[in-house]
Amino acid sequence: MFGGFYTVKFQLGQAVGHSVMHAGAGKMLGGNSAFAHIGTYEDLGGEIAIEITTVRHNPDPNYPAMAGTDDATLLARGKLDGARYRFEGRLNEVPDALFQSVMTPVEEQSIPIAGGVGEGGIVNGLYSIHLRMLDGVEGGLTGVMLLNDGRILGGDASSYYLGTYTSENGRWKGQILNQEHTPAKGNNSVFGGHEVGIGFSGSCEEEGALLEATALAGKRSLRLTAVLKLMRRA
Repeated sequence: MFGGFYTVKFQLGQAVGHSVMHAGAGKMLGGNSAFAHIGTYEDLGGEIAIEITTVRHNPDPNYPAMAGTDDATLLARGKLDGARYRFEGRLNEVPDALFQSVMTPVEEQSIPIAGGVGEGGIVNGLYSIHLRMLDGVEGGLTGVMLLNDGRILGGDASSYYLGTYTSENGRWKGQILNQEHTPAKGNNSVFGGHEVGIGFSGSCEEEGALLEATALAGKRSLRLTAVLKLMRRA
C-alpha cells in the first residue's frame, strides 16, 4: 500500500534531482535543499495519481528550478515496481518534457518512537530548515522537516533525517539521525557522508522555531544552529 517515508530520485528531461517525501492520508509533503514539495495523491486501485506543487525556500541561485520557474505543478501516475514506486508525468509549465521519478521507502524500523507534545508545543507541519555551523566552522545546509506529534522526518538533496522531539510552553528538544541517501556533489557535504547523531534544544512559536545543537560526525563534535519556518500545517 502506498504511504510512508521515501527518498526520491527524479528527472525532467536531462536534469536529475533528489528529495524526500512523506505520503499518508491522501497528502504528500517533502522537499530538498531548495524546494518544498506539497501535494496530494489518490489510490485508483493499482495506480497512484499525484498532484504536487513546488515552493522555493532557499534563494541560492546554485539550486535552479528544473521547470524554469520556482512555482510549478506536477501531474503524474505511478505503480509499485518491486519495493519501489515509479512515476511518470508532466509539469504544467513544461508539458513537452517527460517527468520520471522513483520513490524508495525508508525502512520503518529505522524510525524512532515518537516523543510528546504538550500545550504551547511546536505546530505539526512541513518546515524549511536552514542550518549553519558555529565555532568558525564553514558550511551549512538547507532542507525540509516534517514534524508530527513528536516524530521528525525530513531531508535534503543528499540526506534524510529521522528523529523525535518533545515540546511544550514554547520550547522543544530532541534528537535527529542524519543519513546520506545520495553522495553530495563537490564540497557541499557538511558532515562528510557520515551517519550523524544530533541532539538539540530551542524555542518555538506558531510560524517556526529555532534550535541549537551538537552533532557527532565521525570523530568530530560540531556545534550548529538552525532556523525552521512553517510552510504547510499537517
